[in-house]
Amino acid sequence: MFAAYVTLTCLTAFAAATAAWMDFVRHPIPVAASKQVQVPESWMLPLGILLGAGALGLVGGFVVPPVGIAAATGLVLYFVGAIIAHLRVRDYQLGMAASAFALTAGTLAATLAYRFG
Repeated sequence: MFAAYVTLTCLTAFAAATAAWMDFVRHPIPVAASKQVQVPESWMLPLGILLGAGALGLVGGFVVPPVGIAAATGLVLYFVGAIIAHLRVRDYQLGMAASAFALTAGTLAATLAYRFG
């Protein structure tokens, strides 16, 4: 279980950090996605900060386990919100949001299983 926990946590932290960077530099992919779901471009920085905090929290969870659990939970909720944002505007192309949700949910499950199982 330890190997799955470490692998998923590192992969999710890298993905969240990359997504945060893309928000910070206003990369065309998240800008287009925010327009698609009618999220103002002014939200890019706060959303990037949330993703970056999640990435840092996952890594910090190796040292302080409750921080990692909180970060994984926060990222799961972030992507639940992303899926809701897509559904709100009747955009059913959920591939990226659903994949990110699955990755973060898997990380949360592996974290909880390793820490409490």
